[in-house]
Amino acid sequence: MHRFFPLTHIQLSNPGNSRHQLGRMLAVDSSGCFVATSAYEDQLALFSLSASGGSDIIDERILYPPENEGNANVARSIQRPLTSGTIWSMCFISRDSSHPSKEHNPVLAIILNRRGALLNELLLLRWDIRDHAISYISQFVESGPLAHDIVEVPHSNGFALMFRVGDVLLMDLRDALHPRCVCRTSLNYFPNAVEEQNFVEDSRVTDFDDDGSFNVAARALLELQDYDPMCIDGEGSNVKSTLKHACSWSWEPDNDKNPRMVFCADTGEFFMIEISYDGEDLKVNLSDCLYKDLSCKTLLWVEDGFLAALVEMGDGIVLKMENESLQYISPIQNVAPILDMSIVDYHDEERDQMFACCGVAPEGSLRIIRSGIIVEKLLKTAPIYQGITGTWTVGMKVADLHHSFLVLSFVEETRVLSVGLSFTDVTDLVGFQPDVCTLACGLVGDGLLVQIHQTAVRLCLPTKAAHPEGIPLSSPVCSSWFPANMGINLGAVGHDLIVVSTSNPCFLYILGVRCLSPFHYEIFEMQHLRLLNELSCISIPQKYFERRRSSFMNHVVDSRAAALPVGVDTGNTFVIGTHKPSVEVVSFVPGDGLRIIASGTISLTSSLGTAVSGCIPQDVRLVLADRFYVLSGLRNGMLLRFEWPSASSMFSVEIPSHECSIGSCMLSSDYAISNTAAISLEPKMLAVDSIDNTMDDLPINLQLIATRRIGITPVFLVPLSDSLDSDMIALSDRPWLLHTARHSLSYTSISFQPSTHATPVCSVECPKGILFVADNSLHLVEMVHSTRLNVQKFHLGGTPRKVQYHSESKLLLVMRTELSNDNDTCSSDICCVDPLSGSTVSSFKLERGETGKSMELVKIGNEQVLVIGTSLYSGPAIMPSGEAESTKGRVIVLCLENLQNSDSGSMTFCSKAGSSSQRTSPFREIVGYAAEQLSSSSLCSSPDDTSCDGVKLEETETWQLRFVSATTLPGMVLAICPYLDRFFLASAGNSFYVCGFANDNKRVKKFAVGRTRFMIMSLTAYHTRIAVGDCRDGILFYAYHVESKKLEQLYCDPSQRLVAGCVLMDVDTAVVSDRKGSIAVLSRSDRFECTGSPECNLTLNCAYYMGEIAMSIRKVVLSVTVTVIPRYMVI
Repeated sequence: MHRFFPLTHIQLSNPGNSRHQLGRMLAVDSSGCFVATSAYEDQLALFSLSASGGSDIIDERILYPPENEGNANVARSIQRPLTSGTIWSMCFISRDSSHPSKEHNPVLAIILNRRGALLNELLLLRWDIRDHAISYISQFVESGPLAHDIVEVPHSNGFALMFRVGDVLLMDLRDALHPRCVCRTSLNYFPNAVEEQNFVEDSRVTDFDDDGSFNVAARALLELQDYDPMCIDGEGSNVKSTLKHACSWSWEPDNDKNPRMVFCADTGEFFMIEISYDGEDLKVNLSDCLYKDLSCKTLLWVEDGFLAALVEMGDGIVLKMENESLQYISPIQNVAPILDMSIVDYHDEERDQMFACCGVAPEGSLRIIRSGIIVEKLLKTAPIYQGITGTWTVGMKVADLHHSFLVLSFVEETRVLSVGLSFTDVTDLVGFQPDVCTLACGLVGDGLLVQIHQTAVRLCLPTKAAHPEGIPLSSPVCSSWFPANMGINLGAVGHDLIVVSTSNPCFLYILGVRCLSPFHYEIFEMQHLRLLNELSCISIPQKYFERRRSSFMNHVVDSRAAALPVGVDTGNTFVIGTHKPSVEVVSFVPGDGLRIIASGTISLTSSLGTAVSGCIPQDVRLVLADRFYVLSGLRNGMLLRFEWPSASSMFSVEIPSHECSIGSCMLSSDYAISNTAAISLEPKMLAVDSIDNTMDDLPINLQLIATRRIGITPVFLVPLSDSLDSDMIALSDRPWLLHTARHSLSYTSISFQPSTHATPVCSVECPKGILFVADNSLHLVEMVHSTRLNVQKFHLGGTPRKVQYHSESKLLLVMRTELSNDNDTCSSDICCVDPLSGSTVSSFKLERGETGKSMELVKIGNEQVLVIGTSLYSGPAIMPSGEAESTKGRVIVLCLENLQNSDSGSMTFCSKAGSSSQRTSPFREIVGYAAEQLSSSSLCSSPDDTSCDGVKLEETETWQLRFVSATTLPGMVLAICPYLDRFFLASAGNSFYVCGFANDNKRVKKFAVGRTRFMIMSLTAYHTRIAVGDCRDGILFYAYHVESKKLEQLYCDPSQRLVAGCVLMDVDTAVVSDRKGSIAVLSRSDRFECTGSPECNLTLNCAYYMGEIAMSIRKVVLSVTVTVIPRYMVI
């Protein structure tokens, strides 16, 4: 990505969006020597630039009016500044280019709207650099349309174009004392149609309080050009006029003879103005319409005739000037503004993704945005693999480069499939017991496969029919080992070693294999021990290692000769996780017994000092990548890394190499090891007792280096190969690629859906395959080691305002406003969209004149309903004082019904006649758009990315929205929030209600009501805590007492804050965004204080100023705060 870096930084104003703060508008002198910036009203500043050391620096500056005057209300009341009013536009007027610009005082032209004036005026100011003062030169006002922009004509030395509604004036400003219009050009085909009153009267209303709470001229400026992109229902964005006015323009580069400008009118028409010389006078030539599209916010004319036309509420375009006309070249993707979004792990998509409501009518669309490591899908089976409990791939020999068998374990079944072009069931030919649930399996030696299930450990020799290297017999040879009256709960298979554990009582068994005769082997017990703590996982590192590159040396090293900590030998070392909880590295030496090499206790606390629950290890692995360490995935979704202390890392033991197919643990029948009796261990010995602890410094206490929460479900670790430095797949809520060779914990999201199991599959045809189990299907994929951002666009019509993902139907529920129908009967609706095809499955239309405002999925018992908040009033929701307007709104409850099941009587909701309709969206085209390249390793989606094209809902399923109930509330329902799995919260004006359902599950019942002083903008809840955000008092914390049905206010915001969005991280901490572009974290000042005043008892922990309004903040599954701002999404 190309980035801009600031050379000089000047603080113009404090963070915020006050109309008196500088930074709204910028103008640069054509010579590059002067810069001007202004506020919406009254204030402007000028800067002088000089070259120093190869870069420009600001050597002088001046503010107008001066700070002591501009900030004093008394001074302004006595003498108004020259710029008193709303600054609509400004530009520098260049002087004779034969003289250096620094020798002349710059002249600034300003379009100014005085308070109460019907017309805007052109004001000329001069900066006297020597006296360091800004002085008034002259002004120009001409009756007619409203002037809104002033633009200097390049290379003209004193001429400028003044755009008005319906025409454009060529101004001669060479004599700044006497400005004059030399040419007037109409922007309409009918010159007599100039009627300025239509526009002016619409933009004038009574001026409000003079201290800045409201200003008509500034609002008129917003309506004309800089309106708030989030105000999609206001009347200001729908100003109608029969006259054209220019919205954006750009001059042709490197044309100093006949300057040419392309401008875009509010109608979306593109025109060109050419300034030509007719003797000593200038002439303005206006072309016919060159192109028509959406009205553009910004135009940029670059070299070779290309123009970039940027649309604020939709996709832009690239045009090219050819033969005095504009030709369409390509689109420019624009997802702004993002009005709402939903992040989910969708059923058949590659990974978690964001469904975003982007843009406004007529270019409103639903965008699907994905990022992550690219996964190429190779094979997907039908969803017939229900109840899979484990997957493993096994080779036939230790040194095999490819896998031979795929083992699938079910709740009460095990299947073995051959790995190749097709997966063939060879369970009977391998010898695994098919009617049991396999706990673990693996290769204990060449041609020797082991299956561990609850009642036995089974050793199998597959036949040649199963694998060419199998035994030449008609059926496999099998033998079993059984624990004495106990059930096996865990097991692991390594080369020459088998480890199993039991529970109740808890024992650990070390097993070996010995040869009795050709093709006949038996499993025998070498040692067993009683455990203090039950084991939760066992892992045995494999003995086959690949050559890898060390980061400490610049050459390839052999991992078998890599140094290991004291006592560690991968030929006899394994690692266990216990319910203590802890992880322990254990070594077994035949004849000597078990020895604890290292141990690490898992004791995690939260930021509040409370113990983190669920810290039982779910999986554990040994890793050797530049250093030796232990990885553990916990059952609560956390990932841990333990390392040996540096002082104890005595690298003296080497990994033995393979020299024979049967190792030392596969002993002859006359070799015996006496079992030790069950023993009670000392506390320091942790899970097992060391038989022979000859090294006084063992066990080593492992150091917890890093912890990460990657989900909320147990974490499984799946190495991609047998090498100890192999990367791993970490499975939790979603799959992650864990980079083992990096320090701390480093992982990247894999672009695949949530999966319960995964295993690497290496075959000749697919050497880097990965088999995922997801949604009862097997998915064979390959990872492509690069990342990209994929964006799909579905044009839905209108303005998509809210989106929810319905997991049962796998549909998107989208609220649309500003719909335009032929019969004009509906302006808002709720539609069900298939995210695979973009088609509209069904819709529910709101009443005529009713506008959708909020929407949430609420779980009531075993049912999930859609609760919608609306407004029955088309005007503004908030008065200038911040109080709510006297309006009405409705809370509508809908259910999404599967019509296939409706006949069975399982759905009890009734239908409102005529309120639902089923149709297919005419916008079925799926278009993939190339997104901005985020980094050097990012690969974005291509225009032909239509992987989901043609996929639709199953033919047997039809989902339809059905009306349940509607309740009228005294105010616009701007916010809805689920609460306590039984209730939901709904705001109406400055009141909010705790609502639920009556016994018939149809009628909404109000249990309690709370009130604030100003309009409520947001509602959020965490457990029993409720956070209410209004437009002036900020965040208020409430608690609802179910028994008494009362709401109690607990804490208040310490300062005034116009809340845009809020999320509760816990019961005492809120993350809040405001309309000034800031994000703040507020929490209780004293968590043990019980009698604090409710007027000011929240503490500002930290704040961040973004400069853009964050309209929505959400806490997603991985405890990541997701912020949606009008132009960007920040995660």
